[in-house]
Amino acid sequence: MTSATLAPDRPAAPRRSVRSGLPLTRVSGLGLGVAMVWFSLLVLIPLAAVAVTAAEGGWAGFWRSVTNEQTAATIRLTVGTALLVTLVNIVMGTLIAWLLVRDRFFGKRALEILIDVPFALPTIVAGLVLLSLYGPGSPLGVNIANTRIAVFLAFLFVTLPFIVRTVQPVLAELDPEVEEAAASLGASRYTTFRRIVLPSLTPAIAAGAALSFARAVGEYGSLVLLTGNLPMRTEVASVRILSSIENDNIDSAAAVAVVLLAVSLAVIVVLDVIQRRVIRRG
Repeated sequence: MTSATLAPDRPAAPRRSVRSGLPLTRVSGLGLGVAMVWFSLLVLIPLAAVAVTAAEGGWAGFWRSVTNEQTAATIRLTVGTALLVTLVNIVMGTLIAWLLVRDRFFGKRALEILIDVPFALPTIVAGLVLLSLYGPGSPLGVNIANTRIAVFLAFLFVTLPFIVRTVQPVLAELDPEVEEAAASLGASRYTTFRRIVLPSLTPAIAAGAALSFARAVGEYGSLVLLTGNLPMRTEVASVRILSSIENDNIDSAAAVAVVLLAVSLAVIVVLDVIQRRVIRRG
């Protein structure tokens, strides 16, 4: 009789899928439930209420509201400017984060503090600051008030910190020795950045870009004083929503809000797809 026959039967060890993870404990389940209730109260239910309000007039009413000449102009201006600002922030925000992490220079600490000013400053105060610098009587001799450039500048001001603050900690955790090893093997700086640094930074850049775009699309306070809110010229979607509410046209305001929500979700999805492809090819 072989040893295999004499060995007692042992129950097979249960296999745990790495993807499935560990089962929830009571405490974890309770925490998940509380988190979902809290998220629903703050986000899901209000969004559903806005969508229901926008649909009350039917598809014809919704389409009529968003294709109105003045409303369509505000949506085009808001989304187009927000996209352009996001592209600028991707380049400049990554560059600023690189300087703060990899370089030492006089005034670095002051720059670190100044970058967070748009976070702490009330947006209406930001509008006043921009108006004093770039409005009538500007000490710089530049007057862009009541122009579309003012919309672009206001969006840039309030969205500046997002990509800087998402990229900076990730860049600080990268090991410079990996880049030095690539350089020692003959890789150029561009190749090292594209194949080693960029794939690691892409998720942070995408997250910051999504935050930057969402903030720009919903911005209101910094635009009130600087842009003049001129219909068909400098009026943005947030101002158009407020005007519709003041005129007791809730359906139209909700329709514009739904369009902005749909655009924001689409941008987030596109950014996610781009970052996955960059990481895969990196």
